Amino acid sequence: MSVHFGELAKKVGANGTVSAEEILLLRREAWPDGRISQAEAEAIFALDRQLESKSGEWVDFFVETLGEYVVNQRAPAGYVDRENAAWLMMQVDHDGALCSMSEVELLVRVFERANNVPQALKDYAISQMELAVLEGTGPTRDGGHLAAGNVTAAEVRLLRRAIFAPASERPAAVGRKEAEMLFGLKDATLEADNAPEWQQLFVQGVANYLQGYSDVNAQISHARAQELEGFMNDTSSSVGGFLGRMAKTSPAAFGQVFGRRSDGTSRLEDVVAAEAVTHAEREWLDAQIDADGRVDAYERALLDFLAED
Repeated sequence: MSVHFGELAKKVGANGTVSAEEILLLRREAWPDGRISQAEAEAIFALDRQLESKSGEWVDFFVETLGEYVVNQRAPAGYVDRENAAWLMMQVDHDGALCSMSEVELLVRVFERANNVPQALKDYAISQMELAVLEGTGPTRDGGHLAAGNVTAAEVRLLRRAIFAPASERPAAVGRKEAEMLFGLKDATLEADNAPEWQQLFVQGVANYLQGYSDVNAQISHARAQELEGFMNDTSSSVGGFLGRMAKTSPAAFGQVFGRRSDGTSRLEDVVAAEAVTHAEREWLDAQIDADGRVDAYERALLDFLAED
């Protein structure tokens, strides 16, 4: 980072606001070639904490630049490593305050753009989304509002984006921790003035966890991605040797990539099997419903939905 950029970032945020012209100037200084340094990324975070008023242009710049930094500036692109995940969590937690809307949007952006992220960041994002819905206030990026104590339509949109993002707990589907978050939010806001969309998301989200199909091999680890990229960049490697090693270390994934499975089953059979609620899933659902000793309107809607299926 040039000294000029660091001083510029402090200067433009001195009055608690940043204009569209100043954002353009920051973009030119920090991101002329589509890449920013860690020092520049930290200066952008510091400026965000300085601002008392955050325009849509600022949030767009913040999310775009830092999302690119976290997801794509370490090899292999698209895979957030543990170091970058730890850095991101540290930056968000820096002031000890609740996530700002710009930070919430950044977390969602990372999960939407990344192929995979470490488990620690997945768990962290779930907790931050829950806090944002329960305690967050103020305008969102799309013109909606966060409101403490109830679930607004804007918060429903954020939750839907987060739990169905490619790098979320369960790609293109809802994971157990995410389903439990939905139950927790439902219980905490049961008597509140919630948006009609909230019940729909609760029912669809929990039902998706119980019945939805998700390809467990859709997300590969950061280490595996590094290995694949290393092979692609190594002109001395033997394709046959590489495929042989992959077949030995990941036979299930190898079979799926090349259109077959070692046990002869098809993807359609997996989808059909996923629709059946297992005994363990029934026990989990019973425990969630029995937690407060009653069946509320949201749970009744969920049970009716599952019964129809």
